[in-house]
Amino acid sequence: METKNIRTLGALKKAGYQSKSIKEELRENLKEKIRNNENAFEGIHGYDYSVIPELERAILSRHNINFLGLRGQAKTRLARLMVNLLDEWIPVVEGSEINDDPLKPISRYAKDLINTKGDETPVAWIHREERFFEKLATPDVTVADLIGDVDPIKAANLRLSYADERVIHFGMIPRANRSIFVINELPDLQARIQVALFNILQEGDVQIRGFKLRLPLDMQFVFTANPEDYTNRGSIVTPLKDRIGSQILTHYPESIEVAKIITTQEAQLDDRQKELVYVPEMAKDLLEQISFEARDSEFIDHKSGVSARMSITAFENLLSTAERRAIKNREEQTMLRFGDFLGVVPSITGKVELVYEGEQEGAAFVALQLIGEAVKSLFPDYFPKIEKLKRPDETTPYDDLVEWFFEGSGFELPDDLPESEYKEKLDSIDPLNKLIEKYQPEIDDQDKYFMKEFLLWALVEYKKLSKHRFSKGLQFKDLYGSYISGL
Repeated sequence: METKNIRTLGALKKAGYQSKSIKEELRENLKEKIRNNENAFEGIHGYDYSVIPELERAILSRHNINFLGLRGQAKTRLARLMVNLLDEWIPVVEGSEINDDPLKPISRYAKDLINTKGDETPVAWIHREERFFEKLATPDVTVADLIGDVDPIKAANLRLSYADERVIHFGMIPRANRSIFVINELPDLQARIQVALFNILQEGDVQIRGFKLRLPLDMQFVFTANPEDYTNRGSIVTPLKDRIGSQILTHYPESIEVAKIITTQEAQLDDRQKELVYVPEMAKDLLEQISFEARDSEFIDHKSGVSARMSITAFENLLSTAERRAIKNREEQTMLRFGDFLGVVPSITGKVELVYEGEQEGAAFVALQLIGEAVKSLFPDYFPKIEKLKRPDETTPYDDLVEWFFEGSGFELPDDLPESEYKEKLDSIDPLNKLIEKYQPEIDDQDKYFMKEFLLWALVEYKKLSKHRFSKGLQFKDLYGSYISGL
């Protein structure tokens, strides 16, 4: 019969059930996955040779773990995925508040029940999904919340004195016995509360209002912390750090390819959006490059970091911008345009912490500058580099295109142009078509129009053309012509 159909302590013993600690459980199941060459942390990318091996070593060492890293580095995600390394079902004494192991009871309730009923003690089973507890550390968290307190109502109902341990109402940590317990943003926890965790991590003593209960809790603790917190809000007290076995440093994606995989995996898109909007690969590269630029920008606080969530929400906004245009034009399909990147500005401004200089410039200005810097970073991968200075008699591949704008009165590209008119407009710039044919001859037809806009934006960034935002869209002009008309 299936183990989880066992309903009494006697039947559990007869079936030969062996107790093991949660750390042993994690260790054994991880060893099995490593042997079978299985990925224990599905959906985590970019950590294969850094964070994952360190985490696996910590689990094999039976350590409590602290993930230290900036926001949006999958710290909590890693902790949640550890649940998959637990046994699917474990037995508990039925009615126990703290998941007592029927073969190794630790609470007064479970011990009394087993003494009274013996082998007839009822057994219940809990699934691994119920064995994950999470608490965000905030300054208002109390010892009573985490560990417990005396419950006067329980004392009155059971007619017991306050000196009896049965009047204790257990907090979150004892209730998470035999489970993974995550405390997010550990430095935000007041120092006196951190002190209360010492003995639990080391000896399993729980002290509540003067009671010293010997509760050898069986826990896997995982803490997360942001290095910025050490200076801004608090710190992890040294004796607590000493009791955490492994401190693992997390990091942001190190390549655009990895960043793209994460964004595509996490973005909340419905099938309609995926079918409706065609997204060139180059647009995905550009989107990720914006985050890379933000992490190096002089206007953004590096200590705070730039979360991977910025690319994810920006990608969602990008597709929604194109989707909105398609709905307005009653089109069944549309392709992403470079101008749609103006729709990601709200995703950027809400996700970055600006330094003083950035505040002075304004969040929207910084966001647009990041898009511009991303264009400049990717440009040499597709077209000949534009030098800042050139001799008067020197020609460049872009002279004909700049001349086209000099002779014209400006080129307007409204945001909500129907697909056919949009293509027609860009096709009308003959030197632009020639540049694409010469330097990107094998480009897919669907990607060609995004590439054309990209080239125009790049020439603006390199001060060869000017760009002006008007109510309905964008206008590109010759740099000097727009300067003269301004005078």
